[in-house]
This record gives sequence, structure tokens and C-alpha cells, in this order.
Amino acid sequence: MSEKDSSGAPPKRSPIHFEPLDEAMNTKGDWQRDLVNRLAFASLNEQRRARRWNIFFRFLLALYLGAILLAYWPKDWTAMSTTGGKHTALVELKGVISDDTEASADNVIGGLKDAFEDKNTAGIILRINSPGGSPVQSAYIYNEIRRLRKKYPDTPLYAVVSDMCASGGYYVASAADKIYADKSSIVGSIGVRMDSFGFVGSLEKLGVQRRLYTAGEHKGFLDPFLPAKPSDVDHVKKLLDDIHEQFIASVKEGRGDRLSDDPQLFSGLFWTGEESLGLGLIDAIGSAGYVAREVIGEEDVIDFTREPDLLERLSKRIGVAMASAMTGLMTSGAVSLR
Repeated sequence: MSEKDSSGAPPKRSPIHFEPLDEAMNTKGDWQRDLVNRLAFASLNEQRRARRWNIFFRFLLALYLGAILLAYWPKDWTAMSTTGGKHTALVELKGVISDDTEASADNVIGGLKDAFEDKNTAGIILRINSPGGSPVQSAYIYNEIRRLRKKYPDTPLYAVVSDMCASGGYYVASAADKIYADKSSIVGSIGVRMDSFGFVGSLEKLGVQRRLYTAGEHKGFLDPFLPAKPSDVDHVKKLLDDIHEQFIASVKEGRGDRLSDDPQLFSGLFWTGEESLGLGLIDAIGSAGYVAREVIGEEDVIDFTREPDLLERLSKRIGVAMASAMTGLMTSGAVSLR
């Protein structure tokens, strides 16, 4: 039933207001345009922000690459651009001589070639601080020095010993015109060695059996987990003796009659620079600066040492040392002039 007032008439109702259709459409359109505008401005701001960060990171990358370029810029390029006249060329042989080190034959020979080929080189100093290393790499450098000396007879090459010039290091030095060293330098060790190990007793105590299967009578040669065979040991001794004789022959060829007839000279012993002078292993006491100034006569020194590239340096820092250590433990040994 409908409600009525006291007079019996139905109550009055408020009229319903209807918004015009065109105004409602306009209000809805304004909201959509506002949303679209906001989205557009947000996207534009995001692009600008991304562009600014992109420019910032590119700038940082350029700075980083520039710093690397300056750090690894070849020393000789800088020095040669400021000298322009006659100079003494320097090539470093530092560390163990091996095909994967800074003292590899490729690096040392490359530096020597650059030094000999430079028309302003008055003389070359090969500064050595090495305990030795690979007989093959040492022989490569020795032979190349002798070849370059014949090709450039007017350019002398002097070996200068800093802390140590032993074994393979001395093999290389003996090819030089003269050898200089400090009184306290260690020189000599003209011999050959091969490192190995044996775990036979340890395996027996642990109750471990070594099971090796080979095809070939000597394929298990000097297995570190099996007792050494006399025939294997004899073969190794002959191999080392052959390499030792090659080493001795090269030293005698390089040093000639400057060597003394001391029976201990090729025994693997080493001496101080002062003692080496009396044995004929070196020619005089002197440093690289002395040789450049007093012997070659050009005090300006330019370093021609080959530096490994950036990627090579980084790769060596990432696991190479660990890999080398594991390889050394798992192999029976390698021949070295150390």
C-alpha cells in the first residue's frame, strides 16, 4: 500500500534529475584523455631516465677502457716518441722459462727482434732474473740470439744478471756477447733435472690398489703409484744425460775459451757473481745501468719487453694457477733446466 498524508493524498516525491547525455559523454572523455596523457608522460619520463643512465654507463665504460689502455700501453712506444735518437734497448727475461709464462720464447724473441730491427738501437741489454725452466724454450731463445747477432753484427747484445741466472737462464745468457752480474747474483746450475714422486707405500697403508691398464710395454712409464722399474730409471738417466750434453755444448759454443777448466763447472752447482767471474761464467761485475752508460754508451734506455695482452692476463688470473698445480700433481714429471 502507498503511504498517504493526513489529508488522504499521496506524498509528494522529489523529481529525478537526469544529466544531459552530451555532458556525461564529455566527462567520460575527459577522464580517458587524462589517463592517456598520464601514461604517455610516464613513458616519456621513463625513456628519458633510461637514456640518461645509458649515457652515464657509457661514460663510465669509456673511462674504464681509457684507464686500461693507459695501464697496458707498450712502454717502448711512449719512450720512443720522446727520445728520437740513439738509445739502449732493454728486453726482460723474468721468471720461469716456459711456453705459458712471460719468459716464454715467443715473448723474449719478439722483444729481441723489435730491439734489433729498431734503427736507433745502439746496443741491447737482455736483463735476466730466472731460475731456468724448459730446455726447449731456452734453446729457442739461445738459437735466435745467435741468429740475430749474425744478421745485425753491428748491434751488440749483453746479458745482465740481476738476482739469478741459473740453468735455463744461463743457457740463454751464454749466447750473449758478454755477461754482467752483481757480486751477489746467483749464476750457474748447468744441469738438468726431472721431478717425480711415489705414493706406493702410502697406498699400501691405506689398502688402496693401483690398477693400470695399458697397451704398450712402457706406456706406464714411471707411474708414481707403482714401484720404479730399473729399466725406466736407466732410460730417464740417459735422456737427462743427452739434454745435459746439449746444454754443455751450447754453453761452450757461446762462452768459448773464457770458461775455466774447473771440473765442477757443469755439475749443476751455482755460485755468486763474484765467484762466477773467476770461473769464466761472467765477464764483469755490472748492472744494466752501468752497461748502458759505460759499455754501450747510450744512457737512454727503451724497454722492448713484450707484455702479454689484457685478455691473456685476465685468463691467467682465473683458475690457471690451480689448473697448473693439479696438472703438476697428476703427471709423473717434466724435464727442466732448474
